[in-house]
Amino acid sequence: MNPRSIVWAALALAAAGGLHAAPPAACRVPGLKQEVLCGQVRRALDPSQPQGAQIDVHFVVVPAAARNKQHDAVFFLAGGPGQSAISLAGQVMPLFARLNNRRDVVFIDQRGTGRSAPLPCADERDLPLAEQIDMGALQQRLARCRTRLQQLPHGRLDHYTTIEAMADADAVREALGAPQVNLVGGSYGTRAALEYLRQFPQRVRRVVLDGVAPPDMVLPASFAVDGQAALDAAFAGCEADDECRQRHPRLRERWHALLASLPKKVTVADPMSGREQQVTLDRDMLAGALRAPLYVPALAAALPYAMAEAVEGRFTPLLGLSGATGGSRGGQQRLYWGMHFSVVCAEDMPLLEQGRAVASGTADFSAQFTEFYRGVCRDWPRGAVPQGFYRMPQSPAPALVFSGGIDPATPPRHGERAAKALGAKAQHVVVPNAGHGILGIGCTRDVVFRFIDAATDDQAQQVDAACVRNIPRPPVFEPWRPKAQRQEVAQ
Repeated sequence: MNPRSIVWAALALAAAGGLHAAPPAACRVPGLKQEVLCGQVRRALDPSQPQGAQIDVHFVVVPAAARNKQHDAVFFLAGGPGQSAISLAGQVMPLFARLNNRRDVVFIDQRGTGRSAPLPCADERDLPLAEQIDMGALQQRLARCRTRLQQLPHGRLDHYTTIEAMADADAVREALGAPQVNLVGGSYGTRAALEYLRQFPQRVRRVVLDGVAPPDMVLPASFAVDGQAALDAAFAGCEADDECRQRHPRLRERWHALLASLPKKVTVADPMSGREQQVTLDRDMLAGALRAPLYVPALAAALPYAMAEAVEGRFTPLLGLSGATGGSRGGQQRLYWGMHFSVVCAEDMPLLEQGRAVASGTADFSAQFTEFYRGVCRDWPRGAVPQGFYRMPQSPAPALVFSGGIDPATPPRHGERAAKALGAKAQHVVVPNAGHGILGIGCTRDVVFRFIDAATDDQAQQVDAACVRNIPRPPVFEPWRPKAQRQEVAQ
């Protein structure tokens, strides 16, 4: 029996046993060259009302290539919250190529994303740039989106928590007939993995957490302090580089002077369309443009140049860097904002409101993001989250935890706490010069392969990750300029 037939037979048996799982069909997924299997399991929108409204949770299986395959599939849990795992399959599968030789790789669209009862808000790529960067206008658009989403057949926004989503994921595991699974989660996907481990500890064989966002993290409250630490590292990198220091003397001081001069009306080119537009730029908008490049060290390497250009009144390079990661402008990085706020408002905001987290501004970042989330969550329906959700579980399975040393979103302090809570079988690997997301850099994919493929727990815990720790930081980027212009800039 070939791998595809094995998966089909498992789902057919699950359906016969009472689990509502549609037999998978051969399909094509954008970004994947090979034919894969698409399936779905039917789930109650409200688990307390099993006969009530139903949703279909969709998943894609990339079958193992070998006939003599292992039966512990690899489950990839996407980030955000609000990313579609299936839409990321094309860019993630190269990282799992060796694992996929003997193990199925499974991508589940978490409820509220992709094909699983999606909760999208309008695509904003065609809006004028001034509206895209105006947080007040965005809050109003989200309020209108919430009203539209609540009118959908699956519009009970209080039933999209991580707790419910991980029960869905276990239904997929059961449908596939996998006795255990290997969890790989990135960013918010690490919170999902921790919750799956809390609910179903005996179903987990290995855990890989890339950039830990623990359940007690309080996402909005961490924006300013973690972003400031990453920006300070970018400033320090320039100050330690002779050429960067000479080209951009007193960059930190001049940047702070620019922030103090705002708001002001400026003319900028929209990085997507190239059309020049006039916008009123305030301190929060400008500081917010730094966040996306800080996630990726290769982009952060160009921040000194872009910031120096902004100081001189040329803001297009900085806005271009801000849009380089995709962000909210569509593509594979698209977020399903309805699901995003259903998770954050239910899970993060209560801790902030109870005083269990403190949100404060820093030299460069205000507490604007916290206030923005407060405003959106004020009227957003919230699911019930028990206190046990916030306690990270001890893991009976080996866990490999990755943290980027200059990550502005999920820095090592979260990974350290998670590894401690997971217990003796957890290894925390800090990559000093990495940003947000370790799986795709250097030798990490080989480390992950050896960790998951290890025959015993002891062998998994002995996997050496030293090659990951030694990844260098990208050098400071400067565009080429004629000698006369370089001398003028240095003055």
